Amino acid sequence: MIRNPRAGARTSGGFRLEVFTEDELREIHLATLEVLSRTGVFVEDEEARETFAVAGAEVDGGTNVVRLPAHLVEDAVRSAPSTLVLCGRDPARDVVLEDGRVGFTNFGEGIQVVDPYTGELHESRKQDVADCTRIIDALPEIDVVERPLGAHDVPPDTASLHNAEAIFSNTTKHATIGPLSGFCARKMIQMAQAIAGGAEALRRRPILSFLTCPVSPLKLVKDACEIIIEGARAGVPVNVLSMAMAGGSSPVNLAGTLVTHNAEVLAGITLAQLTQRGAPVIYGSSTTAMDLRFASASVGSPECGMIGAGVACLARFYLLPSWVAGA
Repeated sequence: MIRNPRAGARTSGGFRLEVFTEDELREIHLATLEVLSRTGVFVEDEEARETFAVAGAEVDGGTNVVRLPAHLVEDAVRSAPSTLVLCGRDPARDVVLEDGRVGFTNFGEGIQVVDPYTGELHESRKQDVADCTRIIDALPEIDVVERPLGAHDVPPDTASLHNAEAIFSNTTKHATIGPLSGFCARKMIQMAQAIAGGAEALRRRPILSFLTCPVSPLKLVKDACEIIIEGARAGVPVNVLSMAMAGGSSPVNLAGTLVTHNAEVLAGITLAQLTQRGAPVIYGSSTTAMDLRFASASVGSPECGMIGAGVACLARFYLLPSWVAGA
């Protein structure tokens, strides 16, 4: 396929804080639309495939690959809100996400803890989740509580519900939690509704947001689809967060990785908007480079910072609030 140069296009001339020019962001956008319409994304969930099909996407029943026409994706981006308020149980701790506003959260999800009294290293437990949440609640520099640890002393299938209980009971800040399934997402919404005062109260003041990850490259697996759909129906913001690894599950170069990343996130956002137009969503990223020596994610590396800066530029290009993992 021939792609002739664009007349008058500006280039950045190298890496800087503004990673891409407007023309370069448009090129990444157009390449993303090409990937979504020609290659498509694997969609594991039947309800999600039906939602895409009704909206006019091409669904291959044999492979479960969905090809999204460009107009469908662009309309979904336009319908998503540019400003979100992540509400706390204490209204004084509400956080506004919009262009130009920067906030901070803790990293998650830890799997081990050093006991502060005995020095013992052990798998994190539900009480550790509660204790760590109380520390985060007391830190003024942290605006939103992301599940800091996972409870490993409870049944795995419902661990996210135990995490939610430990977090809800120990913070007045907004909580963002990754459910493990549609079932856990529904139960978590019911918990938040009980705290907020009902379904409409939670819709007006969402004290909870979800985080879910497509699987790179280009897969919306069943649990991600279910979480996106449940969140959209309840008015709970959903952070669609790609975890592509440059040189592993995505191209080794920055622009190529961002095309893969962008396609995964926009596919999830499109599903949310087709489920409920205007549903609150967040353009998320934990994408980084693969350490080619150890085949592991190089979180906190210079490459991670470059990718994060590129992601933030893309989110601003789409007028969407963003959530980017750092060090």
